[in-house]
This record gives sequence, C-alpha cells and structure tokens, in this order.
Amino acid sequence: MVLNTELIAASPDFGPAAARALGVLTATGIDWVFGEPPAAWHPVVGMGWLLTRVGAGAPWSERSPSSALARGACAWLLCALLVTLLAWLASRAVTGIGALVPPGGRLLIEGFLFGVALKPLLAWRLLRDEVREVEQALACSVEDGRKQLRRIVSRDTGRLTASEVRESAIECLGENFNDSWVAPLFWFALAGLPGAALYRFSNTADACWGYRGAFEWAGKCAARIDDVLSYVPARISAVLLALATPTWARGLSREAARTPSPNGGWPMGTLALALGVRLGKPHVYVLNASSPAPAADDLERGLRIAGRAALMAAALGFLALSLGGAVLPAVCGRCAP
Repeated sequence: MVLNTELIAASPDFGPAAARALGVLTATGIDWVFGEPPAAWHPVVGMGWLLTRVGAGAPWSERSPSSALARGACAWLLCALLVTLLAWLASRAVTGIGALVPPGGRLLIEGFLFGVALKPLLAWRLLRDEVREVEQALACSVEDGRKQLRRIVSRDTGRLTASEVRESAIECLGENFNDSWVAPLFWFALAGLPGAALYRFSNTADACWGYRGAFEWAGKCAARIDDVLSYVPARISAVLLALATPTWARGLSREAARTPSPNGGWPMGTLALALGVRLGKPHVYVLNASSPAPAADDLERGLRIAGRAALMAAALGFLALSLGGAVLPAVCGRCAP
C-alpha cells in the first residue's frame, strides 16, 4: 500500500502519540499536586453508579447459572460499550479543539487536555493517602486501624490484629498500584483514552460484580475480563516495584502463584519480598511465609517503593508514546514513493 506523506502530515491526527505522551506527564502532575476531582463528576464514580444501578435492577440470584452468566455478560458488554464510546468522544473532542489552535501550540493544548481527561482514570495519590492513613489510625488504636482499612479492602476486618491490618494495607497497596496506576497507563499507551476508560470500567465491574453472592454467576464475565486486561500490566507492576528496591525480589514467581488471583500475587509478592515481611489473607494464602509480620515502619517503606515505581511507570509510558510518535512518521516516510 502506498502512503502519501503530504496527506499524513496534513492530517489533524498526525502524531497523536506525542500529545498522549505529554498527557501522561500532565496527568501525573495533576494527580501528584491536586489528587482526585470532585465525586460529582468523577468518571470512575460514574462507572460505579452505572454498575450499581444495572446490578440492582436485575434479579441475578433468581435465574439459572447459565441465564445469569449470559445476562451478566450482555450487561457488562452494553455498559462497556457506553463507557468506551464516551471516552472515544472525549478523545475526538481533544483533537478537535487542538485543530483550532495554531500549529505551534497544538501539541501543548492537546497534551494538557489529554492529561486532564486521563487524570481521573489514575489514582496514585488517593491510594497513597488512604494506605498511609491506616498506619496513622493504628497509632490511635487497632479498632481505628480496622475502620480505616475497611475503606480500601473488601475483606472482613473486624477481628484483624494490628499486624494483619498492616498486611492487608500493604497488599492493597501492591494490588491497587497496578489497578489504579500502571494498568490504566498501559492501556492508555496502547489504545488512548478509550483503552484506559475500558480498563477502569472492567476493574470497577470486577469490584462491583466479581464477588460471590447474588453475582456468583452474573459476575464471572466481569471477573474474567478483568483478569485478562490486568495480566500484562500486573507483571509490569511487579518489575517496576522490584526495580524501585535496592535488591531484586528473588523467588517472585513462586510467591505470586500462591494467590488465587492470576495477577494480584505479582505486585503483592514483590512488596512482600522487597520489604522482607509476611503478607497474607487468613485461610486463603500467605506470601513470604518465613519472614516476620510487618512492623510500623514497613508500610511507609512500601509507600516509598511504590512512589518511586509510580514515577517510573509514568516515565515508561511517556517514553513509549514518545518513541511511537517518532518512529511511526519515519516508517510512513520510508513506505512512501
């Protein structure tokens, strides 16, 4: 196929990777400085509202397993299409606004707007603050620590000891480092705003529908799709966390295999090995079992490791998109007559 470089250069979509690369830096800066936008117009909050309404309106538990599975899959697909369409429209709006700007400022405007649109799909600062507050609450009492932990985990915290509260908080840090930071960046780099939005929807659907109970069968589709979309990012998260520590986490694949989740064990296992502590969920799994339970300063050490890894993830996304934006025009130029 012959490519006309003049037409490519004149296209308003020429070099979108460069604007998205700048968007990664913009979103990272917004997250670090300002944190989350108001809940009233937060897209992930909106996804949760949509899933809750759809789930509440369907009597999943009254249906046969096959019917609930099929209906759950259809409901997931329709909601996912809506979220992806809205993200695609937002992406087109960014490039449309950029087309109105003189060429010298287009990259900056599009990069800024992509960053503003991407930011709500990323949540490192929120995760850091919520996890840090667990240790601060534990300094008051174990019960206060349990209450704070309930904000970020789904497990029963009522009988956890202080060390088990810390274990759960560090596990949450590892797993959500992937879910709320690395994976959205990964899918943004691959598929732009629609990719990042689809991932966050999938992850939110898994949280809303992917547990046993009324959604035992209806939520299986949501849980399995989230596993697939998180597969590569979870392993990238583990590598980044390992690179952010002084020593490499040896035996990681063995520890990661101990968890029921095909993905969560990778970042959680990396933190367990990097911190030299035991992490576990009672009666389900134990990671790095021969090490001691985490102490008061281990949670803060974990946050420092994850903070460095978060910056590395943003830098990796920026470089990947920047290189993609530079290589594609060169390839197109070689293909032209």
